[in-house]
Amino acid sequence: MMKKNLFKILAKINKVILPSFTRKKLDLAKASKWQMAIIGWRYYVTTNALD
Repeated sequence: MMKKNLFKILAKINKVILPSFTRKKLDLAKASKWQMAIIGWRYYVTTNALD
């Protein structure tokens, strides 16, 4: 339960701080390594917050 709350807080922080590549219509095939790292981090946090 505490782990889920931590990931929910992280998801809110990510939403405020990290850029949204979906709104920018980023092509994943053309994404740089740091953009892929941000996408991966946001995916990891989001999936853990939802479980």
